[in-house]
Amino acid sequence: MSLKKDFVGVLMAKSFEDRDGWIWMNGNFIPWKNATSHIVSQGLHYASAVFEGERAYNGKIFKSEEHTKRFFKSAEIIGIKIPFSEDELNSAKKELIKKMNYKDCYVRPLAWRGGDQMGISTTQSNINVAIAVWDDWASYFKIEDRKAGLKLITSPWKRPAPDTAPYEAKASGPYIICTMSKEFAESKGYHDALMLDYRGYVAEGTGANIFFIKNNDIHTPIPDCFLNGITRQAVIKMATEQGFKITVRHILPDEIQNYDEAFLTGTAAEITPIRSIDNINFTTGDNTTTFKFMRDFSELVNSSN
Repeated sequence: MSLKKDFVGVLMAKSFEDRDGWIWMNGNFIPWKNATSHIVSQGLHYASAVFEGERAYNGKIFKSEEHTKRFFKSAEIIGIKIPFSEDELNSAKKELIKKMNYKDCYVRPLAWRGGDQMGISTTQSNINVAIAVWDDWASYFKIEDRKAGLKLITSPWKRPAPDTAPYEAKASGPYIICTMSKEFAESKGYHDALMLDYRGYVAEGTGANIFFIKNNDIHTPIPDCFLNGITRQAVIKMATEQGFKITVRHILPDEIQNYDEAFLTGTAAEITPIRSIDNINFTTGDNTTTFKFMRDFSELVNSSN
């Protein structure tokens, strides 16, 4: 079986359109299969939507309030006014997890412009808000791939300049670049793609931030044209408190070969080691700093509950 089919089979073994359970939508709990939106929708036609990716451990969402604040900030950036308060959404997330009887799960809030108005203009558009949770993203990458480390290839697509895309918003539109990059990587037999920015600097993975390690020094790109992930910020804080030196700077692709280890961070990816980028190999395994961070991060997210 090809890597692409194997990966898709893990994540999509059960169709997301045909499930039991509940989805919180516009203030009500609706049976999963009934939580639909019309085909004529600005959110679908023009990617006029924002979303969040969150993870619950032992029934409690890690950094829930921070995610909600970013959700509202993303909406504000692209001109969506969410018709609920932050407290209402935080409560809805908690209630939905309980209603679905989950302990460990992935949480996906989403806000999109509906079909009251069609076209580029949004002056009369209606806003929909929904929250879904599922428990089969135990790991965004298969556990055996995480242990061995991921293989990345540099994407032919780049992160755009900050004056061409709302990079501080977790908005649906810009993710098409990530989707195309992921498709490219999997078609070549890789797990993920390394994305450069419009200047040619190292940016991130397709859906996760990236870090490089050399001895006690950790380097990570400046998030000036891609999302400054909440997990990224938590890992920087954790590593700093452990005495590691964190340097946030522009990193050229030619510099990647100078590092011993590399890893990705994100809500879905958590901390995932990188085995290689193109033809450059990194150290992986139980005795690495990355593996220690994986252990420490697991303790962090579970101790916060």
